[in-house]
Parts: sequence; C-alpha cells; structure tokens
Amino acid sequence: MNRGALQRAVRAVPTLPLVLGVTDGMLNALTLAGGALFHGSGDGLTLFLALRVGIATLVTATFTMFVADYAERRSSLVRAARELNLTVRGQLAATNLGRRAFHESLLAMTVAAGASLAGAFVPLALGATLPGPSWTVVALTVGLLGLFGWLLGGVLAGRRAVWACSMTVGGIAVTAIGVWLDIA
Repeated sequence: MNRGALQRAVRAVPTLPLVLGVTDGMLNALTLAGGALFHGSGDGLTLFLALRVGIATLVTATFTMFVADYAERRSSLVRAARELNLTVRGQLAATNLGRRAFHESLLAMTVAAGASLAGAFVPLALGATLPGPSWTVVALTVGLLGLFGWLLGGVLAGRRAVWACSMTVGGIAVTAIGVWLDIA
C-alpha cells in the first residue's frame, strides 16, 4: 500500500467511533476488572478475564454505536425532508441517502467495536502477562488514557496537557468506581 492510499484509509476512519471505542474499552476495563485488580477477587487478572472484559465492551459498543449513529443519521434525513416540505414521512430515508446512512453506521459500529475491544483487551492482557502485582495494569491503563488524551489534544488542535490530565483523572475516577463495585 502506497503512502497516499494509507493516508486516505486513515482519513476514512470516523473519529467519533474510534475515540468512543478506545476510551470506552479502557474505562470498561478499569470498571469491570477494578475489583479483581485491587481486591484479588476471583482468580485475579488473567488472559481469560481480559478476553471476557474485551468481549463485553465489544458487544456493548457494537450495539450502542450502531443504534446511536443510525438514529442520528436517520433523524437528519427526517429533518431535511421536513425542511424541504416533502409530504411523505421518511421519503429521504427510503432513497440512496438512507442506504448510505445505514452503511456509514455499519462502518462506525465496526470501528467502535474494534477500538473498544482493543482498548479493553490490550491493557488487561499486558497486565496478565507481565510480571508484578496485578494493580500495575491500572497504572498502565490510566497512563494509556493520558497518552490517548495527549494524542487527541494534538490531533484536535487542543491543549494537550488539558486533554491528557482530563483523561487521566477520568481513568482514576472510573477505577475507584470499579474497585468499589468489585464486579469481576
């Protein structure tokens, strides 16, 4: 694949589902595995737990992203039809625009699902395979959230430090909730 084709492929990835998926995956990992990481409940952190949490985040991200994205796209078509004074309700949605909305929502769903699975599974799997106490995966995941925030700040022409700190604080707060809930 040449450089131009790679750049077009990267630009084709929708931002919202990518950011939502990665963030959702990491936060779900911290929430669902928090108890196992700090309380030593169950078998502790294992690759099987990492896979289970990853699948749980994939399933919820898949369903939620498709429903929300498709609802947003369809509502835009309904509003446009109303503004154009079209008399048949859903007239635009029944055209190629409706089919395009469906396919774009499938793309968003796929990106969010893959990003959510990776966001949850990768830090937990690393924590399960690396030596040391299992709570170090919390530091790794929170650090990855901060790094992701720093990257987002750069990509979105924002203040990197604010993005990084916000994502880090969010990760710490969600971890505290996960430890308190002690789900896994």
